[in-house]
Amino acid sequence: MPSDQSTWLISAPHDGDSEGLLQELTSKLQQQSKSFPSTNIAQLNIPSFKTGTLDLLISLSEDLPKQDTYFTSVVAKIVDTLRNLLNNDPQKLSQHVLINERSVDSYVIGDWKWNEGRYNVQKGLQDLVNTLGKEITSIDNVMKAKLNNYNLAKGSLVQMQRKKTGNLSVRSLADVVRKEHFIEDSEYMETVLIAVPMNLVKDWNSRYERLTPMVVPRSSSAVASDDDYTLFAVVIFKKVRDDFAQKCRENKFILRDFTFSEELMAKQQEELDVAGTTEKELWTELLRLARTNFSESFQILVHLKVLRLFVESVLRYGLPANYVGVVIKPEPKSVNKTLSLLSNHFAYLAPRSNRTKGKGKSNEGDEFVGEYQSVMEQEFFDFVLFEIPWIIN
Repeated sequence: MPSDQSTWLISAPHDGDSEGLLQELTSKLQQQSKSFPSTNIAQLNIPSFKTGTLDLLISLSEDLPKQDTYFTSVVAKIVDTLRNLLNNDPQKLSQHVLINERSVDSYVIGDWKWNEGRYNVQKGLQDLVNTLGKEITSIDNVMKAKLNNYNLAKGSLVQMQRKKTGNLSVRSLADVVRKEHFIEDSEYMETVLIAVPMNLVKDWNSRYERLTPMVVPRSSSAVASDDDYTLFAVVIFKKVRDDFAQKCRENKFILRDFTFSEELMAKQQEELDVAGTTEKELWTELLRLARTNFSESFQILVHLKVLRLFVESVLRYGLPANYVGVVIKPEPKSVNKTLSLLSNHFAYLAPRSNRTKGKGKSNEGDEFVGEYQSVMEQEFFDFVLFEIPWIIN
């Protein structure tokens, strides 16, 4: 059953006027649903590719679904990258998922044409598939590398920013303390910083002088407070630092490992500024690249879909390889009706479509038995149908 969140590419043998077929289907769809827009259906021009051998067609029929899955995943990953860069804003995303500055629908259901300049139809089918595969793989590799670079830069920035958040027991103190909170350089004494839980501030004030010997009396002063902690500066003799730290831990006071240095603080701020600038530059570069590569990869995906459409049409209807295509964007609420309408319209193709009598069964003498049976076991309609998932639902 086709998805109600996809655009359908349909192929059938060219038995007459392709424009007449399009008009007839458009009329039936609009009769079925008065609100069905004419812009949701268009002719799909399927080139006359070099058919090749039956073995090649069978091989491609087995391989192309895997390629299709990979191509689709590459497009989806690029869309996810754009979505993440744009903070899941649908309006902004719609401004970037464009095909040569046109909407996806305008590209697929507009005047779509095979890009002969890039993919010469005089080449063999396998060569065309290989060319498309190399292009999509190249895009995937470039996107992975750029995304990895951006994520590393963003991770570094977030880590630096995280040091400036949190409570006084964990956050960076570089922008909290000032030079006047510390005593001048001394051979014997030093200022240490203690984060005291709010419910223990009274205990700190009454006990800090006696935690160990050689704590300077009345040297404790509050430096800053938040909802959870008050940060105190206290002067002790350097020789008792380890004992003092141990006593603090026993009393649930947190000694912060911090050495005041204006040079170090300036360097940390500079590193934060550089990290912020780098992240912004890489964000801009990745956004621009993802936008460009979405356009490229989506076009490659559609070309692969058309190749699949051709290959399956030849296997199903045979030669001459002359097929007419239609692209339809069904209304989600009318998918079953649309599918039923198409099935009824193309019912005349049943004798020619090599339909098996149930999965795993075939008529005697069917040329596709044996090694080709797995291909013919696929459930299908009397017309060939492949889907392009919607980018923005």
